[in-house]
Amino acid sequence: MNTFNFDISSKVISLFEECEDSLQEKFKELDKMCLNRSFKVLNAFSKYQISESHFNSTTGYGYGDVGRDTIEKVFADVLGSEDALVRGQFISGTHALTVTLFALLRPGDLLLSITGKPYDTLDEVIGIVDNSSSLKSFGVNYSQIDLVNDDFDYEQIKSYLENNEVKVVEIQRSKGYSTRKSISIQKVQKVVKMIKEIRPTAIVMVDNCYCEFVSDLEPTEVGCDIMVGSLIKNLGGGIAPNGAYVAGRSDLINLVGERLTVPGEGREVGPTLGINKSFLQGLFFAPSVVCNSLKLAILTSKVMEKLGYEVEPKWNDERVDIVQNIIFGKKEALIKYCQGIQMASPIDSNCIPEAWDMPGYQDKVIMAAGTFTQGSSIELSCDGPIREPYIAYQQGGLTYEMGKIGIMKAVSNLMCK
Repeated sequence: MNTFNFDISSKVISLFEECEDSLQEKFKELDKMCLNRSFKVLNAFSKYQISESHFNSTTGYGYGDVGRDTIEKVFADVLGSEDALVRGQFISGTHALTVTLFALLRPGDLLLSITGKPYDTLDEVIGIVDNSSSLKSFGVNYSQIDLVNDDFDYEQIKSYLENNEVKVVEIQRSKGYSTRKSISIQKVQKVVKMIKEIRPTAIVMVDNCYCEFVSDLEPTEVGCDIMVGSLIKNLGGGIAPNGAYVAGRSDLINLVGERLTVPGEGREVGPTLGINKSFLQGLFFAPSVVCNSLKLAILTSKVMEKLGYEVEPKWNDERVDIVQNIIFGKKEALIKYCQGIQMASPIDSNCIPEAWDMPGYQDKVIMAAGTFTQGSSIELSCDGPIREPYIAYQQGGLTYEMGKIGIMKAVSNLMCK
């Protein structure tokens, strides 16, 4: 293997080749999964007769954007949802989650998270951290129930629902910057069944970021009312330059549309400004890109475990999302690994990431993301808060080969004195 100027030792190359050889059966399973997801996407493209005319864009108000409206039908079909809102006006997954929460909740309503505290960037949205624009400032109440042994606390959830008029139950499948495991679709299905039996009118909302195309089913296919995800993660396939989706019940999607734009106009407005082709092409590539990301996560888990680090998930665990945790235990090791990822990135490889105070986070965060799209985590990236136990959260990889080089460089940088 010619490593050019990446300075990857023969010892590291041999380690990766040994681990890779032992993972071939696992990789074959992922290839089958990729084929199934590809059938699902291609079927939706065929069903709605996607043509070059759907690549056309609108400006101004965006009235009559046939491409935009058809894209939303395609996404709904692929995700097994009644309806979907897919817009470039969403600047991030956090923005889409915020718009959805404000769309569903009114003053005096109660929001219940049953996966503990949500991701850090929602702290000020909910009002966990004071902000004069938060849900709390508008009179929305909030409560949370922590997981128990990485599963829902069914007894406490049951008791809480029986004694409180909960409007929205929020589930965050991926772990965020917590130390818990991510939530499988089987666990989501079980808890949703219980919620609906106790409180049928409660809206079950799922943060599905990092999870699309990893499991056989999506949350709206197992009883959830609405779910949210970012297009610079899984479903954007590394092609979508921004945007997010919200999918679920039509009545709820219409509420989200009116909160995103204007009551009375809602989904009828919103120019696409040339993004339609990127959304469609990104979705087309998504099964393959998610498959590559999972292979890289599994390879990373196997290699890092061999090197004596604690990892989650382990290489042979069920995968729920594309995120791989490496528990370093030491600040310096976390930083060196992230810096190694950056060194072998296609963009900004000359930059050395340092931990800094980022908007929306309570701890300093180090982020390695030499990505074509700023902040994209379907491209190989690695980040983590500077707090014990110093966990790296690695995700993505547009191609397996490029991602493998990036991870080899990270390991080499970690091992060098």
